[in-house]
Amino acid sequence: MAGTSSPEAVKKLLENMQGDLRSLSLECRKKFPPVKEAAESGIIKVKTIAARNSDILAALKENSSEVVQPFLMGCGTKEPKITQLCLAAIQRLMSHEVVSEAAAGNIINMLWQLMENSLEELKLLQTVLVLLTTNTVVHDEALSKAIVLCFRLHFTKDNITNNTAAATVRQVVTVVFERVVAEDERYKDTIDQPITVQGNSNRRSVSTLKPCAKDAYMLFQDLCQLVNADAPYWLVGMTEMTRTFGLELLESVLNDFPQVFLQHQEFSFLLKERVCPLVIKLFSPNIKFRQGSSTSSSPAPVEKPYFPICMRLLRVVSVLIKQFYSLLVTECEIFLSLLVKFLDADKPQWLRAVAVESIHRLCVQPQLLRSFCQSYDMKQHSTKVFRDIVNALGSFIQSLFLVPSTGNTSVTPNQTGSNASGNTGAAQTNPGVLGMGGGATVLPAFEYRGTWIPILNVTVQGSAKATYLEMLDKVEPPTIPEGYAMSVAFHCLLDLVRGITTMIEGELGEAETVSQTSTETTSLPAQSSEQQDLQSVSDQSEKELVSRAVWEEMVNACWCGLLAALSLLLDASTDEAATENILKAELTMAALCGKLGLVTSRDAFITAICKGSLPPHYALTVLNSTTAALSSKSYSIQGQNVQMISPSSESHQQVVAVGQPLALQPQGTVMLTSKNIQCMRTLLNLAHCHGAVLGTSWQLVLATLQHLVWILGLKPGVGGALKPGRAAEGPSTVLTTAVMTDLPVISNILSRLFESSQYLDDVSLHHLINALCSLSLEAMDMAYGNNKEPSLFAVAKLLETGLVNMHRIEILWRPLTGHLLEVCQHPNSRMREWGAEALTSLIKAGLTFSHDPPLSQNQRLQLLLLNPLKELSNISHPDIRIKQLECVLQILQSQGDSLGPGWPLVLGVMGAIRSDQGESLIRTAFQCLQLVVTDFLPTMPCTCLQIVVEVAGSFGLHNQELNISLTSIGLLWNISDYFFQRGEIIEKELNKEEAVLQKQAEEKGVMLNRPFHPAPPFDCLWLCLYAKLGELCVDPRPAVRKSAGQTLFSTIGAHGTLLQHSTWHTVIWKVLFHLLDRVREASTTADKEKIESGGGNILIHHSRDTAEKQWAETWVLTLAGVARIFNTRRYLLQPLGDFSQAWDVLLDHIQSAALSKNNEVSLAALKSFQEILQIVSPARDSEKPETPPAINVSVPVVVGTTTATSLGRSFMRTDSIGERIGRYNGSEPPVITDEIEDLNLWWAAWNSWYRIGSESTRPPITCDKLTFIPSQPFLTALIQIFPALYQHIKTGFSMDDLQKLGVILHGAVSVPISSDASPFILPSYTEAVLTSLQEAVLTALDVLQKAICVGSESMQIMYPAIFDQLLAFVEFSCKPPQYGQLETKHIANAKYNQIQLFAPAEWVALNYVPFAERSLEVVVDLYQKTACHKAVVTEKVLQNIIKTLRIPLSLKYSCPSESTWKLAVSALLKVLSIGLPVARQHASSGKFDSMWPELANTFEDFLFTKSTPPDNLSIQEFQKNESIDVEVVQLISTEILPYANFIPKDFVGQIMTMLNKGSIHSQSSSFTEAEIDIRMREEFSKVCFETLLQFSFSNKVTTPQEGYISRMALSVLLKRSQDVLHRYIEDERLSGKCPLPRQQVTEIIFVLKAVSTLIDSLKKTQPENVDANTWAQVIALYPTLVECITCSSSEVCSALKEALVPFKDFMHPPAPKLATHSLRGQAPSTTFNLNASESGEVLQAKEGIAVHSCVASGAHSACR
Repeated sequence: MAGTSSPEAVKKLLENMQGDLRSLSLECRKKFPPVKEAAESGIIKVKTIAARNSDILAALKENSSEVVQPFLMGCGTKEPKITQLCLAAIQRLMSHEVVSEAAAGNIINMLWQLMENSLEELKLLQTVLVLLTTNTVVHDEALSKAIVLCFRLHFTKDNITNNTAAATVRQVVTVVFERVVAEDERYKDTIDQPITVQGNSNRRSVSTLKPCAKDAYMLFQDLCQLVNADAPYWLVGMTEMTRTFGLELLESVLNDFPQVFLQHQEFSFLLKERVCPLVIKLFSPNIKFRQGSSTSSSPAPVEKPYFPICMRLLRVVSVLIKQFYSLLVTECEIFLSLLVKFLDADKPQWLRAVAVESIHRLCVQPQLLRSFCQSYDMKQHSTKVFRDIVNALGSFIQSLFLVPSTGNTSVTPNQTGSNASGNTGAAQTNPGVLGMGGGATVLPAFEYRGTWIPILNVTVQGSAKATYLEMLDKVEPPTIPEGYAMSVAFHCLLDLVRGITTMIEGELGEAETVSQTSTETTSLPAQSSEQQDLQSVSDQSEKELVSRAVWEEMVNACWCGLLAALSLLLDASTDEAATENILKAELTMAALCGKLGLVTSRDAFITAICKGSLPPHYALTVLNSTTAALSSKSYSIQGQNVQMISPSSESHQQVVAVGQPLALQPQGTVMLTSKNIQCMRTLLNLAHCHGAVLGTSWQLVLATLQHLVWILGLKPGVGGALKPGRAAEGPSTVLTTAVMTDLPVISNILSRLFESSQYLDDVSLHHLINALCSLSLEAMDMAYGNNKEPSLFAVAKLLETGLVNMHRIEILWRPLTGHLLEVCQHPNSRMREWGAEALTSLIKAGLTFSHDPPLSQNQRLQLLLLNPLKELSNISHPDIRIKQLECVLQILQSQGDSLGPGWPLVLGVMGAIRSDQGESLIRTAFQCLQLVVTDFLPTMPCTCLQIVVEVAGSFGLHNQELNISLTSIGLLWNISDYFFQRGEIIEKELNKEEAVLQKQAEEKGVMLNRPFHPAPPFDCLWLCLYAKLGELCVDPRPAVRKSAGQTLFSTIGAHGTLLQHSTWHTVIWKVLFHLLDRVREASTTADKEKIESGGGNILIHHSRDTAEKQWAETWVLTLAGVARIFNTRRYLLQPLGDFSQAWDVLLDHIQSAALSKNNEVSLAALKSFQEILQIVSPARDSEKPETPPAINVSVPVVVGTTTATSLGRSFMRTDSIGERIGRYNGSEPPVITDEIEDLNLWWAAWNSWYRIGSESTRPPITCDKLTFIPSQPFLTALIQIFPALYQHIKTGFSMDDLQKLGVILHGAVSVPISSDASPFILPSYTEAVLTSLQEAVLTALDVLQKAICVGSESMQIMYPAIFDQLLAFVEFSCKPPQYGQLETKHIANAKYNQIQLFAPAEWVALNYVPFAERSLEVVVDLYQKTACHKAVVTEKVLQNIIKTLRIPLSLKYSCPSESTWKLAVSALLKVLSIGLPVARQHASSGKFDSMWPELANTFEDFLFTKSTPPDNLSIQEFQKNESIDVEVVQLISTEILPYANFIPKDFVGQIMTMLNKGSIHSQSSSFTEAEIDIRMREEFSKVCFETLLQFSFSNKVTTPQEGYISRMALSVLLKRSQDVLHRYIEDERLSGKCPLPRQQVTEIIFVLKAVSTLIDSLKKTQPENVDANTWAQVIALYPTLVECITCSSSEVCSALKEALVPFKDFMHPPAPKLATHSLRGQAPSTTFNLNASESGEVLQAKEGIAVHSCVASGAHSACR
């Protein structure tokens, strides 16, 4: 407008107008003068207007009628040139908008005349167009006239005019409606109250409409009338009209101006009332027509469908549906139903094609489809339009395959979708078509059952670019190229899927974001707006529910048809791109169904893809079973239900792989085509991108993938990723290079698929896991009972899934590991191996993953992760356990420091290994344990230390590998050291933990239950350690027992001080005594069978070659250890309440060990006995602290090699007493003592000792080879215990106890030794040495007597008993004791070689002589000290001594040892020297009365012994022995005879008789002459004689009787001398020159000497003591002596000389007679003396005592 109103433009316009008028005037000058005038006046008019008015244009418009008039007149001339000029001028005016309404009306009338005259038709059209488009002045009838004018021109004969008019009509119609739009725009602010318009079919205009709208309404109404072949109401003057043009105009209006119809009810009304009925009416020929049906069937001939109208109707319908669907719901339902019908196979091809194109137009409008669904499908009693459309497309596609496009045969379409397996089936393949579609052509196409349909490139995706709907110029139906309809239908499906899914997913996405934001807002702390928010949220959710219902309905309506069609197409497709599109559609549908939770449809689409992935006929029942079966999971890989999916597709697909099917009995091979691989990729894609919505379909997807993977030969590698690789068995997979390059990609996608599971939500993830688990279960079922390669797909993928979902492992851990644990138990080793691999990898990954919060703060998770590792312990397969342990090892190496609360589980795994599980397993487990003990004890919670102890202990008990057992004991030792070093820390931590547990227990109201409960937790830890070692101490293997025993006692010894005082109670009773009981039991029941070798080539020493002997060693070790603890820790144990009971139990153990029939054990028991009595005492006085806290003296306590069998490790242990006492924070320190004050304890010990002694020394009842006789070292040790023990019990030691002791001592000494051992124990019998046992016995008695010595009076009554005991031992010298019935060889008559050679099994009695002799010495010493004691006197000890000595003395030379009787004599002499004074002292009491006869007999037996000296006795020896006899006589002379008055007379008589006997000896026939010289005891005789004399004449004779006896003795002696001399003289005379026998010469010499001695004695004696009769007898000898002077022997002569010399003293004058009488008075006693001498002779003859004397020997030499 601005362009035409500017001053320049106006000026130009005026100029142009004037120019036009001038030209007109010129042209009409000649022919049409009126016109010329009008033109000229027009010029003036214009000029005037221009001059007068400032707004020229307005003025022009006002006067336009006048201005235009000349031109109209010019047109009226009908002259072409003038007309053209005028029309141009009018157009110029119009274009400047200076034409008024009236002018316009005139112009139109003028144009109408021109038109009727057919003048300037094109210029007319142009003018009309300009007039109507430049402004709106033309309306109502003028407008209608203008429009009619155009229509009239359209129907002229001229083509150009025709077409131009058509275009003009279209433009004019558009202009009319554009005016309405503009008008509405102008009035949009003034809102009119709409008036309801009644149905109005007359032509009068509707009054309520504004002018432009009214025109448009009238125009549209008349168009409908015209199309319907009715007269128009408004377009008056129409002569002619075509339906096609009318329909095109209707379509363009409806399409271009929908808002007019939607905003104005009047127009809407037109649509409903006029347009729709019209369309339906016009459609009727198409509907009724059946291709090929006979026309005679109906009464009137059916009108044939007419392509141009039909096509235009479809276009109108498309517009109606698209634009006015909301207004025309019902009508649209009809239209859509019609559209669907047009697809029927019996409709003409062109009709089907345009119908498909129309449907395609709808399919690209998802919102529209959605509306259909809402309006029809979701309403009751309504046609399911949307579903019908989709189904129709499906049927249409199917029908194209089933009906050859050329023929007219009508085949009923088969509605079954993809399974279109009607009997028209596979056989009718057309070879021609096949050849065309075979390998030679690369045309994309579908081929199904021999029907080959090319795929044409008909449209761009997403736009419905129709071909036939645009053919507005065609009158005849076009020929449709082959494949066109199929291609369009195919695109329909694709666009439908794309549209629906995009729309729904978009809305879903929006809904989700909205709901998220709304939930966020609700979760914010809202103030006032809370209600409002909640309101909006509820609205929102309602809205969403509605939407969701629609979405679900849409999907439900279309999925069946879609799936049927797509499956069929997929099957038929030979083109990769088409296949890709189909698969994509199926995939998007599956995903959409999944998102909407429509399980059935989702599974159906997925099944289709799965089927496509697998080879045809593949027996995978998962895919063939119904979806119901799917949800109940009842399907099976081994199903036999083979379904023929597509018989045709094989021939057109390139085979890319051949492999084995995954089945129980694979028959032959299967082939994969490239399409299968393509489907597989889609499947992977689906799973990858839409895993979250797959839910239970994972089952399908994974089952299919598993089969494909199997056929392609992919095998799992590290981490579960699948790699190409084939196991050796079975025909190998054949892969083409094409697929070979694909495999890594597929493998990669597979892995990525499971990696992407990390983005799934929890529920979806569970679906995935469940699916994998059930797949795996199937694979497991298949693998049962055969060792073929199983399918490991599921296990591998479970592993992969677990690994990528570590960040939320908690939610899937239980199902995942639960299943893998089942796999681990599978009999198929490969399966198991992978199960274990997966499980252990997951556990390791789980522990190394950086969780949030970290594992150290999330104990529950850590335990959860480790639990399956523990569960593996329930599986017996060794390969699994190896994996488990390797995993533990790796966990320890990588995570050991941070296991924390997971330690019990890890340790549990090690501890779960049993002995029967093979060496390698135990070794690996043990390796783990070693690592723990060496590296991780400080990092684990202290509460786990107990488990470590138990596990280490359990390895000790494993009997597979001795080294492991021994090393594990070493570990226990290390553990104990660790406890010791970290004691305080551990104790603190355990106490803290204990408090927590205690609290929990109290809350629950239960008792705290843990082993050794009352003890503090740290002590419990120690107790567990001790208990474990205790168990190992009774292991069947000796080496383990020994090592464990040593370790146990070492740890208790070394670290025992850490224990609380009260805990020692448990140590003693629960650990040590329990152990002792078990060892004792095992030892006593051990096998005595000989063990040949110690396994392998190890030889066993004979001292350990039976189980019994090996157990003996253990018993020894244990007992020694316990005893040592009692000894070294006595200061701790004593204050315990039940120490005395413990003491009794220990003593009982010592006793049973000591009495065991094993020398080693019994001896060791005594060593232990000694130790606990602190005979071997480590304690010192310095250990008694005065002020406990201040003391810090280190006391070395040496526990060590006190005995040969004690601990191998001797070590020093130092505990400061301060520490020791500091642990017991009582009010006062425990009493630390070296001795046991409690007498009861000592008496208990004494009783035990007595029982041991009496049992072990009691002789056996029967004697056979197996009799057990205690060994010497044992007995020695036993007796050695007594002195120490006695020190403590001496105060209460009674006579009874002494007797008990005596029995034992006697028994012990009596025990013989085994001949095997004798060379080591016995000295050679020529040495006089005591055995250690004998020494011990004497020591014991010595201790006793010393104690009695300093003891009270009451104790001294024990002396006699001790004497009895000793004297009994003395007797052994002559009478060795018997040991029961045992036969022994006496040592004296058994040389060693004889023992070894002839009596190897015999028992040898000891050489008791040295012992007896030592005992005798003790007796003498003791008697010297105790002779005066009342008890000694009263109990006739002296008599007993004499009585005992009498035995060896009487035996003399017959004694086993010569030393014995010599010692006996000296003892007798010593004893008498002390005892006789005492005896005399007590003479009056009669206490010694019985002793004297005993003594006399003893002297008699000794001095005149019946035993003969040995032949080899030398002269020196003989003289020595004689000197002993002389000593005895001297004793009599000094100690007895001087005190005769205190001594019984009988005794003195006996002595005298004895001296008589000794003083004279006559020849004994038993000696040869040679011997006589030394056998005569001259010295002895002489001493006897002298003693007789001395006694006879001593002044001390107190009683007459005594004197009388001695005098009688003298007379006898003299008488004997007389006789000897007479006999000598006689013999001398008779012998003549021959010398007399030597002994006779000796005898005579002796007699002569005796006479001289006698005379000397008589002289010395006081005269009153000598009887006159004696003198007479002496003198009477004189003559006889004189007679001897003639003898020839010089010796006799000299002796005679000596004898005669003393007689000079008798040379006195004779005395008075009185003296003679007195002599005679003595006569009667002669007889007595004779008798006495006779008896002496007899004695001499019997005894045959030879006397050797110096004199005799001298005489002998003289005789020679």
